[in-house]
Amino acid sequence: MTAHAHRSVEAVWRFESARIIAALAALVRDVGLAEELAQDALVAALEQWPESGVPENPGAWLTTVARRRAVDRIRRDRRYAERLAEIGHRLETAETFDPDPERIEDDVLRLVFTACHPVLPEQARVALTLRMIGGLTTGEIARAFLVPESTVAQRIVRAKKALSDAGVPFEVPEGADRAARLGSVLAVVYLIFNEGYAATSGDDWLRADLCREALRLGRLVAALMPGEAEAHGLVALMEIQWSRTPARTGPDGEPVPLPAQNRARWDGLLVRRGFEALLRAKEVGGPPGPYVLQAGIAACHASAATAEETDWTRIRALYDVLASVAPSPIVELNRAVAVGMADGPAAGLAVLDAVAGEAAVRDHHLLPSVRGDLLERLGRAAEARAEFRRAADRTANAAERRALLRRAGE
Repeated sequence: MTAHAHRSVEAVWRFESARIIAALAALVRDVGLAEELAQDALVAALEQWPESGVPENPGAWLTTVARRRAVDRIRRDRRYAERLAEIGHRLETAETFDPDPERIEDDVLRLVFTACHPVLPEQARVALTLRMIGGLTTGEIARAFLVPESTVAQRIVRAKKALSDAGVPFEVPEGADRAARLGSVLAVVYLIFNEGYAATSGDDWLRADLCREALRLGRLVAALMPGEAEAHGLVALMEIQWSRTPARTGPDGEPVPLPAQNRARWDGLLVRRGFEALLRAKEVGGPPGPYVLQAGIAACHASAATAEETDWTRIRALYDVLASVAPSPIVELNRAVAVGMADGPAAGLAVLDAVAGEAAVRDHHLLPSVRGDLLERLGRAAEARAEFRRAADRTANAAERRALLRRAGE
């Protein structure tokens, strides 16, 4: 019974923590305090459920306990009267939690925007999002990003303090502010996905837990904001990219390049879900944003039964639009690949040379990797070999390093 109760607590916390913390933050107007109260309720569940059994509505049980703890905390606060007046008498007297689905969705959306507030450094946004929205423990986040648990704990503590010190309101911004903040939210989710999809360091090329968590977060944001095309575009992009997972690594765990992948192994269900999300993004209307455009590129790959059937002319055109909508050296690096496939490796090399000195890619392992591929196709084997070796020296991922050295040897 004890083991069953503990598993139930873990499962409930993973799926309900965002709603619980959001509901509490809406009442106490302090994200850090809301998480502490939720954690107190979690401890109470670990103590009581093995004896009393798992309640019929565990999420409501945790929220009710946390609300009572909030009352106790306020009573101990020297500003009791002021805080209690702000929160309202209903918090003090509430004995049960009767959730209003629409209000809960609003609160969760506020929590998403608060955790991803631009006042926080990028790493702090990622840690806070995974902790509060994803329900991951500090240890799980630390293992996922290969950093000490104490480092993650410090980031979370500093993030909550920074939000408090900056007086960040617990709200979903409107108008231009929402558009500006939505970019931060989507960027954090995609950053989490990319770290799982192509790990920047460590021994493993893929970290499935991070990709699944990013997909869950992305679907949540898209469901809460159905009128935002870019939210659907990001979901479409992640669904289609994640569909390739079974074919992305070989028997030894090393990465398999996209042209060499067995497309019969791609997950058809995820591809269909990606196309459906892309359709929803287009139905919203408006000029396509960066995630919708990238999802369109991924859809081009998914539409081709073989690598040879890929419509590289269409992909190059989409990259041209992406470069005008969201110009960056990384986009140009990827556009060089598309140009190289559509117009020949010499044309691709010209695009690559134009951005080779940019700080964002100058020391990136992908720059010599792409250059090596283009040079190999031009028949300049010695130069290609040197580029692949340079790329291997720059990557911190062991599996990718082995693959690059293998290409150099070939």
